[in-house]
Amino acid sequence: MRRKFLLLLEMCLIVMGLALGWSAWKVHSVLDQPVHVAQERLLDVPNGATPNRMFYRMQQEGLLDDALWLRLYWRFNMAGVPLHTGEYRLTPGMTVKQLFDAWQRADVVQYNLTLVEGWTFRQVRAAVAKHEKIKQTLDGLSDAQVMEKLGHAGVFPEGRFFPDTYRFVRGMSDVELLQQAYMRLEEVLAREWAERARDLPYRDPYQALIMASLVEKETGIPQERGQIAGVFVRRLRLGMMLQTDPTVIYGMGERYNGRITRADLRQPTPYNTYTMTGLPPTPIAMVGREAIHAALNPADGTSLYFVARGDGSHVFSDDLDDHNSAVREFQLKRRADYRSSPGTAQPTPSDNVAPSGSSQAPEAGASNDASAPAAAPEQGKVDGDRATEPSAPDAPQ
Repeated sequence: MRRKFLLLLEMCLIVMGLALGWSAWKVHSVLDQPVHVAQERLLDVPNGATPNRMFYRMQQEGLLDDALWLRLYWRFNMAGVPLHTGEYRLTPGMTVKQLFDAWQRADVVQYNLTLVEGWTFRQVRAAVAKHEKIKQTLDGLSDAQVMEKLGHAGVFPEGRFFPDTYRFVRGMSDVELLQQAYMRLEEVLAREWAERARDLPYRDPYQALIMASLVEKETGIPQERGQIAGVFVRRLRLGMMLQTDPTVIYGMGERYNGRITRADLRQPTPYNTYTMTGLPPTPIAMVGREAIHAALNPADGTSLYFVARGDGSHVFSDDLDDHNSAVREFQLKRRADYRSSPGTAQPTPSDNVAPSGSSQAPEAGASNDASAPAAAPEQGKVDGDRATEPSAPDAPQ
């Protein structure tokens, strides 16, 4: 009897060993099976999905076989591994094991959105709304309502977001992305403000941000930012009007058609720095770190004027006579196509240059101030190789 029992036990152990061996082989084979895709595609793991549901769904879609074995493997070997929401890239020849590795690493597909220096908040909203992978929750809201959604009720949005390339996964909301850009601007501005030069004519970081937006719109040449800021700072200290075209364009809003006339320069708006002294009430565009740094660390010098050459650079002058000569050389005798370029109808992330203008004087005789710049050409101006698109504000803060 005992002999029979031992024989039976031996047979059971053999069967169990064979079963375990076969199971191990089966699990190994299902892990090494390729995902059935003929070309690259994305696998969407929705919020709340479980591995079991994903296995059966993938089997139903013909992406893999033996969902039951995969379920058992996951249960006994990866039970504590979270399944992260997002899109995963499936490629021809990819194995189930490689997919599991991607799930463990949360190797979800990420998308980019670039917010460009010099863009207005209108352009920022258009770019965010255009991205199909961003969850849209702000459609139809005013700028003020958007800021309320972001947790910054009462804050004027222009210039409050940092231009950068933002990476995100499918399903991130427009609110989340804009909150990131807002906080990034706050961090950069605070850091630059803490390291600013002494004796600047700004009451607070917000005024520095306003100045940075003027610098951003005036030039795209990095070496000139400090010089531009220096001119504006010296004019502020002397009580001179800044007389910079981008502020006029911004204040015109929808009326701007690519040209600035003498009448536009005389038209009072909160942003017309030809009719008012000091800074405009708000920033006029989104600014990069370099423009903020220039506004807070302006270059030393004595120049009070500058005029666009037409190639994106400027000529700087210390006195009115030299400035008038530069105006005659680079503006009054410019080629016929030197004029403000109309703004693009719809911004895209590939726009990698910021619009700009150039300091421009009012009509000759419009001011008795000895430091007033020379007359502006009738058609107005903007650096010839860069367009400017205005955005009318909802209401300044």
